[in-house]
Amino acid sequence: MSVGEEVRTEQDRPQQSLGTAAARNLATTTKSVPQMQEISSRWLLRMLPWVNVEGGTYRVNRRLTYAVGDARVTFVKTGDRVEVIPAELRELPALRSYEDEEVLSELAQRCRQQEFAPGQVIAEFGSPTGEVYLLAHGKVEKVGTGPYGDDAGLGVLADGAYFGEQALLDPDAIWEYTARALTACTVLVLSRQDVEQIAERADSLSAHFEQLRAIPEQRTNKYGEKEIDLSAGHSGEPDIPHTFVDYEARPREYELSVAQTVLRIHSRVADLYNKPMNQTEQQLRLTVEALKERQEHELINNREFGLLNNCEYEQRIQPHDGVPGPDDMDELLSRRRGTKLFLAHPRAIAAFGRELNKRGLVPETIDIGGNRIPTWRGVPVFPCNKIPVTDARTTSIIAMRTGESEQGVVGLHATGIPDEIEPSLSVRFMGINEQAVINYLVTAYYSAAVLVPDALGVLENVEIGRW
Repeated sequence: MSVGEEVRTEQDRPQQSLGTAAARNLATTTKSVPQMQEISSRWLLRMLPWVNVEGGTYRVNRRLTYAVGDARVTFVKTGDRVEVIPAELRELPALRSYEDEEVLSELAQRCRQQEFAPGQVIAEFGSPTGEVYLLAHGKVEKVGTGPYGDDAGLGVLADGAYFGEQALLDPDAIWEYTARALTACTVLVLSRQDVEQIAERADSLSAHFEQLRAIPEQRTNKYGEKEIDLSAGHSGEPDIPHTFVDYEARPREYELSVAQTVLRIHSRVADLYNKPMNQTEQQLRLTVEALKERQEHELINNREFGLLNNCEYEQRIQPHDGVPGPDDMDELLSRRRGTKLFLAHPRAIAAFGRELNKRGLVPETIDIGGNRIPTWRGVPVFPCNKIPVTDARTTSIIAMRTGESEQGVVGLHATGIPDEIEPSLSVRFMGINEQAVINYLVTAYYSAAVLVPDALGVLENVEIGRW
């Protein structure tokens, strides 16, 4: 290039063909359907057996069961001071159905707060039981004596649990195990001496205890159900026992819950902007997806019928080391027969996988609908992001047996409803308002029922942030 010759860039050259920006005005754009990040695998909805409920209510009839005080105690924390809610003392078997609020308040005030360090013994095997312990925070291990004199783990208690409750009714009771703090624990202690002092002044409490002591001990099986008298292995002509199977007088009824929304689409949009995709169909599709996500969330978390809130206390266990290890999953399996599936948050599955890696274990996988699902002891572990993760990075793992024939967990819905597009899900036209907006009522009816308590179990307070 000679000196002084002008350098011409590509922008300075004259255009010799049609540009892409102008060409796009004549081209057809290939588009995807509207995408939605909220959509998840929803394994619970896919794997739960569904029962059609006529009349909107499902009644679970069971054998008569004698069970008291099987829930948890709730506390109030103010600074470093912890107090028990007086009404929550009714969760103790000896105070179940006791109604005097003033006496309960005085009992709550008599509870003394104590702190225990990790490894410290709270109560020792064989010593007299003179106090009830209410565990406000922390983990306590119950240790018994094995057949050869060594220690045998009997379980782990966590926030809201209580132990030593037999002290309120039996002055001669002794500790049948040793209670040892696994972590730093905050405990409220209610002594039998304080209870007796209050009972001397409160006639209602004294009469309540006398009534409990007068009730004959009911003959039950290990599940708390009224015993069926049978005779086996006899010879000759002995008197064969007479019996009958008693039922619960007031069985639980599950009413179908509802999730609804009104979808609005302007008639101009529905008329003019329907090619190549139908706007009404796409709006309904995304709305139904959101409704199903909410449905699964409610089946897990709803206070009335959600799985996490309807698991019996004796079916809730705590991980021994905080993280979800193989031993904890085995313990969860051992609480019921025929476990069909686990449900866990994806982070909990990852934490369980880390524990397997540490032990050199590789879980088997199975193919379900074209998806490779990990298993433990042959039971699939399905991911479910509806199981909550707390600020402390803890979550829960659910195990359940499913199906009516197996006395398990079942989903409830109502089929054949008007304008149904899927079982128990309907889209109903509600008309056009004066602004030319079309309204559609989108409705889903659902619930879940636990037929017997051991059909559902939960591994609680699973740590997912430890590496």
